[in-house]
This record gives sequence, structure tokens and C-alpha cells, in this order.
Amino acid sequence: MAKAFVVAASASGSGKTMVTLGLLRAFRNRGMQVASAKVGPDYIDPRFHEVASGQPCFNLDPWAMVPAVSRGILASLAADVVIVEGVMGLFDGPQTARGSTADLAEDLGLPVILVLDAGHQAQSIAAQALGFISFRKGLTISGIILNQVASDRHAAILSAALKPLGVPLLGIVRRDDSLKWPSRHLGLVQAQENQALESFIESASLRVARETNLDSLLTIGSEIRFGATNQILLPPLGQRIAVAQDRAFSFVYPHLLKDWQRSGAELCFFSPLADEAPPSDVNAVFLPGGYPELNAGVLAANHTFLNGLRTSSALLYGECGGYMVLGDSLIDAEGHAHQMAGLLPLTTSFASRKLHLGYRQLNCLDGPWKKPLRAHEFHYSTIEHEGLADRLFSASDAAGNDLGQVGLRRSSVMGSYAHVICEAP
Repeated sequence: MAKAFVVAASASGSGKTMVTLGLLRAFRNRGMQVASAKVGPDYIDPRFHEVASGQPCFNLDPWAMVPAVSRGILASLAADVVIVEGVMGLFDGPQTARGSTADLAEDLGLPVILVLDAGHQAQSIAAQALGFISFRKGLTISGIILNQVASDRHAAILSAALKPLGVPLLGIVRRDDSLKWPSRHLGLVQAQENQALESFIESASLRVARETNLDSLLTIGSEIRFGATNQILLPPLGQRIAVAQDRAFSFVYPHLLKDWQRSGAELCFFSPLADEAPPSDVNAVFLPGGYPELNAGVLAANHTFLNGLRTSSALLYGECGGYMVLGDSLIDAEGHAHQMAGLLPLTTSFASRKLHLGYRQLNCLDGPWKKPLRAHEFHYSTIEHEGLADRLFSASDAAGNDLGQVGLRRSSVMGSYAHVICEAP
């Protein structure tokens, strides 16, 4: 049995990731086994969680997954304490559909610890807190942690304002500009790129442990019983799959790789940035998303990697960044064109950025899977040119609005901008 709770916030940027990392490391430093999960399709935060906890971090997606699947993933995380970090604000999610942090907490019966940014508030913090506490019946907000508190006097004002609400104030984290990270267009800078990450996490841990009631958090947490799940969320691409894995191709949902292995597939990994080609004896190659645009010059010069793709007889599947690399050319933010594998008639560009964001419902037209899929799209690149090729999916958004046909396929080479999460419930 483990104690589990959700760390949520009033809005993005309130400090829930910093608090989550600090709590994970603080409990770990106590000698406890810790594990974590992240609500939604985020690829960035889970990698930071893994550094803090020493354990894989899995995504729980209440839009894409039925509650039983999320419950099964949660139950597979053997630990003394499991912390689930929310996404955006507590009630934020896809329009007209379930998918928020509140939805997940309600579905799984988990208490919510609410992180509030108190940096520019005094007594008004009580009105904000009361709104979140009373907004949805059936959702349990079991404690509050304040972030960006300026001084002892500020802390006293905030504490007095919150006291009549009857929800425990579990932590008062002081303002510290060193507990911030640089941003990038997909979120925080990746874990493997942050040379000071370990010291950052330790600093967050010391601050959170000193200013948060850890024992009360354990008392509040719901008990979860461990157990294995046999449900496969997405069938494997092949029997032996080569997966690109380095800082340019790092956006992989851990539950998919775990599912593929449980299905009997053998996984091997290779690094395109190290100019490694996929092994010749695989029957599928998976190029996940990441940041190929930041490494376009290196990838274009890595002929062993590119020729390995061109000469492979395996099924080649690319998502987002991997999709771009399968194309003819990738134009970087400065307008320089870099030749890619040339296996799909596609030119993509970061010179004119446009945000494409949202959940996707996919029906396979001629793809590697037969059943409808749930997926997510998040990128700033645009399509400069598409040539003649078969389309891979018909797509709609979370509200069911038709988005037309997306992705490309030529023979055994295929891909799209969508990150597939699982088969549709």
C-alpha cells in the first residue's frame, strides 16, 4: 500500500512542478521509496520527476484513458508515496470533454494539494482559494501550499486570511529566484540539458522540506494497492523495434514502451545524433518527437543514420520531430534548409512559427494500427510543402470537429505530427 495525492495549481506557472520535485526528493531523502505520475500528455516534466525520484514517471491522461487504465498504471508504481502532478490549472482541460486534473483526481479518488502563487496577493488569497475549494462538489482539496511568499509578515497575513476556510495550510514556500528554469517553445528545458539539475532539485527539496509539513501530507494521501495491469494500450509496431533515443528524439510515453515489451516485442535503442543507424535486423523503426530542429545541422550531416533509414526494409514510423526527419527538408528558425532522409515528400519550417496544440482523435486510413486512436499535437513548425503520398489518418479534435486527413505514407514509411497516446476507449 502507498499513500498517493495530487499536486495541482490555480494556473500554469504557479510552481507546482518545483513543489512536486521538492517533495519527491524530500521523501526520497527520508529513505522512502517514491514514484510519480503526470496528468496529461506532457513529455518534459516527467523526465525531471525521474531525476528527482529515481523512478520512471508515467502519464495519466483522463481524456485519452478510461479511469480503470489510469488506476492500473498508478497501481503499478510500487512505492511508499506516489505524487501525481497536475496539468495547467486544476480545472483546465479539453473543451467539452473530461481531461482536467480535477477529473483525474475525482475518477481515482485522490486528494488534491493546491499550490497557489501568493507573490502578488495578500488577503485576496482567501477568495481565490475558496473559489477552488467550492467550485466542484465531490472533489477533495485537502491542503494548500503557498508559493512565492515574500516575508514573515506576508506569510502571517496569508495564513490569517486562509484560516477561516478550514483547509490545512501545509506549506509556505518563500520566494527564491534560483528556483526557476529557462523556457523553450515546448516547455521547460529538457532534463538532460540542465547541467545544474541535481543541485536545483536538492535546493528545491531543502526549501520544500523545511517549509512544508511532510508528515501531514502522508496522513492526507489516499491508500492505493499495488497490482499489475494486463491491458495493452497500443499494439507494438513490430516484433523487434528500433527506437531512436537521444536529446533530439526524447518524447516517448513510457507506458507505450512498457506495453510493447509486455506484448512480447523486443526493443533496441539507437542515437541519430551519434550517427547510429537502426539495426538491420529489426522489422520496425520508431522515430519519436523531440527537438530535431535544434540539431538539424548535425542530423543532416549524419549520413550513417540517414542512409540507414533509406536502406531499411523495416516499417518506419515518425511522430512530430521524427515525422519531419523522414521528410525531404527541415528549415530551421534562421531560415536555413537542412536535408533530411527524403523518404516522405515533406518540407517543414520553423522560420515562420505557428502553434498547433490540442488533443486528436485519429482513424487509421492505412496506418500501422487498425482501431481508432487518441493522440496529442503540440508543435510550432509549419508545413512548407507536401508532395503526392497517401494520407495516414483522418483527424478530429477533442470536441469532434473535423480536421481533415493528416500525415503521410509511402509504402512502409509513414508518420504525422500526432503523438499517439493509446487506442480510443
